Amino acid sequence: MSSSVTLTAGVRNNLLALQQTTAQETTTQQRLATGKKVNSALDNPTNFFTAAALSARSSELTNLLDSMTNGVNTINAANNGLTSITTTIQSMEATVTQARQDASWQSTSFTVDSTTIGTSSLKSIGFVGGAVGSTSITVGLNDAETLTGVTTGFTSGAASTGAGTTGTVTIQAADINGGTAVSVSVATTDVISQVAANINAAVGYTLATVSSGNKLVLTDAGPSQISVGGTAGADAGVGFTTTTSSATVGAVNSVDTLVTAINNNTSLSGKIKASNNAGQLQITNLSTSGLTVSGVGSSGKVDGSAGSSSIAANSVRSNLVTQFNQLRDQLDKTASDSSFNGINLLTGDQLKLFFNELSTSSLTIQSTNATGVNSTALSIGSASNTEFQTNSSLDSRLQTLHTALTTVASQASAFGSNLSIVQNRQDFTNNTINTLTTGADGLTLADGNLEGANMLALQTRQQLSITALSLASQANQAVLRLFG
Repeated sequence: MSSSVTLTAGVRNNLLALQQTTAQETTTQQRLATGKKVNSALDNPTNFFTAAALSARSSELTNLLDSMTNGVNTINAANNGLTSITTTIQSMEATVTQARQDASWQSTSFTVDSTTIGTSSLKSIGFVGGAVGSTSITVGLNDAETLTGVTTGFTSGAASTGAGTTGTVTIQAADINGGTAVSVSVATTDVISQVAANINAAVGYTLATVSSGNKLVLTDAGPSQISVGGTAGADAGVGFTTTTSSATVGAVNSVDTLVTAINNNTSLSGKIKASNNAGQLQITNLSTSGLTVSGVGSSGKVDGSAGSSSIAANSVRSNLVTQFNQLRDQLDKTASDSSFNGINLLTGDQLKLFFNELSTSSLTIQSTNATGVNSTALSIGSASNTEFQTNSSLDSRLQTLHTALTTVASQASAFGSNLSIVQNRQDFTNNTINTLTTGADGLTLADGNLEGANMLALQTRQQLSITALSLASQANQAVLRLFG
């Protein structure tokens, strides 16, 4: 049979008050310990779940913020690469400009040995290698060019007079009129001798004569081949079945004649240069490769023999070719080394950044050229000795490099714009995270000052409740005195 203790109303009331105070004190101690006034859904379901949702979004945005930071570093790595590439291209421009300004072409002066050359057989001087190439180009030392018509020089008219129809004859040779074609009109009333006179008047010396067979003959003492042509009424070349002259043995050409013939030769123009150096034939090698001059005897004189002499290459430009290609190689290596965390925007990699937790806001970053930024994409090809031989080729190369710099600057601008977007979203995300965190904290965090004051009050109340309970108990103990 169970038994129970009967408490007076005063004791029971004081005990209940003490229990309530202890419970409140426990709650306050938990709030002070955790710093939160809502520690579970039981404390405040609305605040607890709302704060949990805000905190979850804040956490997801924080993870995205780390991705944005990596993105910023990736763009900065690419920008560092572009800065270095710009410097490299500027160095390449300086290299090409230096080559463009260099004129340290190598040359050799030869004495023309007229006695050994003589007039017994055709002799020539030849050039192979250097900018000329592997096929030797020769210039006669003692030839005269002759072109003879087949009959009267016209397709119609009396044989005795050579009367023809209206037309034009054109004559061209490297040593005639500076290499520019000379045109002579032919009238229907012109006889063959009149045509010859008109030609001679046009070129300024006796080039055309009339043979005993009433044929028009063109004879040039120089070594340059004569070519003829005709239009309309004059048949092709005014009666010539062969429109180019052939060489015959003539007097030994003077140095000046050889200089003109060499410089006006289209196969040699821009590849070598001839000049009269105090009576000697000076040959300048306009190449970054060695040139071989044939027709030079063992004594070093031009005599039309089987001997040869070499003229060195322009070593300055040749060395600059090597320097240019080394810089080009470094450009590609710089591009390939401009990666961060495995992503290299300069090799065509894509960088995709998400700006919200739902992945509905994003930015894809990639170089303008899908293959990236490299010598191929910038159209900077490998330099060659042949290219560096001519200033016109170097001018084209400088234009290419200028375009490359513009392309790199444009790419840097694009990456800069992307960087600005990412940094702006970084700031926005940071502010959003702060707002979400503040909102969550406002719903769950406890006020330390308030809870501290509550704790002090509850402790005081607890002491008072204990005292009141003791006093109530003492009233019951008074009954014991009746049995004393």
